[in-house]
Parts: sequence; structure tokens; C-alpha cells
Amino acid sequence: MAAPLAPREGRGRGTPAPAVAGASGGASGGASVLDRTRHAAPQVFDRLRDMIVALVLAPGAVLSRPDLARQFGVSQTPVREALIRLAEEGLVDIFPQHATKVSRINLTAARQAHFLRRSLELEIVRTLAEQGAAGATSVVQDLQALVDQQHLALEASDLARFSALDQRFHRRMYEAAGVEDLWHLQRRLSGHIDRLRSLHLPLLGKATTILADHQGIIDAIAAGDGAAAQARLRQHLSGTLARIEDISARFPDYVRA
Repeated sequence: MAAPLAPREGRGRGTPAPAVAGASGGASGGASVLDRTRHAAPQVFDRLRDMIVALVLAPGAVLSRPDLARQFGVSQTPVREALIRLAEEGLVDIFPQHATKVSRINLTAARQAHFLRRSLELEIVRTLAEQGAAGATSVVQDLQALVDQQHLALEASDLARFSALDQRFHRRMYEAAGVEDLWHLQRRLSGHIDRLRSLHLPLLGKATTILADHQGIIDAIAAGDGAAAQARLRQHLSGTLARIEDISARFPDYVRA
């Protein structure tokens, strides 16, 4: 039987290398090592979700419950629970008594997730900018350190680390605004838009644009300019959806309306 963690052959034209940290390209190694002091199902869910978002598990990839159980060294029960959670997020399609497959990218769900994140983060950056110099100093320093690390990751052509740092950058803003629970809320809805970003990130100029936007957001927060922070954030989050037709044309097997 074919290993269930292998990406489907015949990936879309021009498919980039995976860009999400924590994902593994093979059926063995880091992807299957679990922390035995923690519940298995959430770990299996996290590993599979990372691999789906990274496109290591491409749309159409078949996920065999018995094979996954063997590879993660667990019973089928936590695997089943993980797959149900993935189905709730629309990342897999479960066909009872037949198969479970990674879903295609749903553009409607991607647009809705983008709308929610943009709405939340526009308010967050305004709030951070209006905290004043004393309140903003700590978060500005933290955000700048993350951008500095992103520069190093890009210089090393490590898009997996670059993407992970991007997530940490945005999460730090939620934390600083005192609304970290909203980060987890929007993340549960972000699987489809994040897969689009995984397709977009390796394209020429995208990573450098992200760095410039992040720096602009930091500078606006540091200056206490809420309107400028919102303008830069709006520009930053619009990039992938602005290229949605191009991305869909490049990867027709991955996307559905």
C-alpha cells in the first residue's frame, strides 16, 4: 500500500516547494514522532494540518487511517478524531466506507477567512498604535526581532522558517492587544487561505514584499499612527487574493470556486 503521507503525483503546474514550518516531506522521520506525554489526537491533527497547509499533502492525496495509525504509532481512534477535525475545517473530504482525501482549496472559504482576519487585524494595529510610546515599545521590539529573523531566513532560502516567523509576527500582535483567543479563532478558519499563501510565497518578489509590509506596520505602530498602520496592514493582507486568478491558473488541480 502506498504511504499516505506522500503528496499526490501530478501536482499543479509550477508547484513550489512547501513553505510551512513543521511539515515533513516524507512518511517517516519527524512527521511521525509524537510526544508520549500528551494526548495523541491533537498532535496527529497538528501534524497533518501543517502538511496539508504546506501542500506536502496536496489536494487529492489519500489519507489511509490504518497506515496513519502505524506511522504515528497510535491506534486508529486518535487518527479518526484528527481526521474529523480536519473535515470540520474543510481540509479533508471523508467518504464513509471508501476513502479520506485532502480537499481542494475552497476559494469562497478563503475569501471569508481573509475578510475575518483583515477585520480583526485592522482593529488590532490601530489599538497597538494608540497605546502610546510606553505601551508600544515592547511589542515593537518583539516584532522587529521577528522581522530581522525573517530576513535571515530569506537569505538562507528557508521559506519554511520564513512562513513560521510570519505567523509568529501576526500572533504577537494579537497577544499584545490582549485578544489571543481571536488568533486561535481565525486560525481554525484559515486553512484554505493559508494554502493559497503557500502557493503564492515562492513566487518572485512575494517574500520581499512581506518583509517591507511588516516593517511598515512596525514603523507605523512605533510612530503611534493608527491610520498608517491600518493602511499598511490592509495592503499586506491583500496580496494573495489580488493574485487569486493567476494562482488558480497556475495550479488548476488544487483550487475550486
